[in-house]
Amino acid sequence: MAMITVVTETVPPRLRGRLAVWLLEVRAGVYVGNVSRRIREMIWFQVTELAEDGNVVMAWSTNNESGFEFQTYGENRREPIDVDGLRLVRFLPADSE
Repeated sequence: MAMITVVTETVPPRLRGRLAVWLLEVRAGVYVGNVSRRIREMIWFQVTELAEDGNVVMAWSTNNESGFEFQTYGENRREPIDVDGLRLVRFLPADSE
């Protein structure tokens, strides 16, 4: 079992309801819980099926150098990158529209 955190932005209410079945919503769009790998993967499948135009990040504790891993879905100015095997986040400039 591992601690996970899911942060959502502009996702449909049905995804928020689905996340609330497995996790505790501690702030609007912020969910935490302690789940198995299998449940974490099932939650991520729900995210990819139901998030539509929203964006989501899921982070979970693991036994690596940083102590956690994460994955993202949807468009966001924060983009995960790999630097010498370490996952970091690059902040993209705002669109100039």
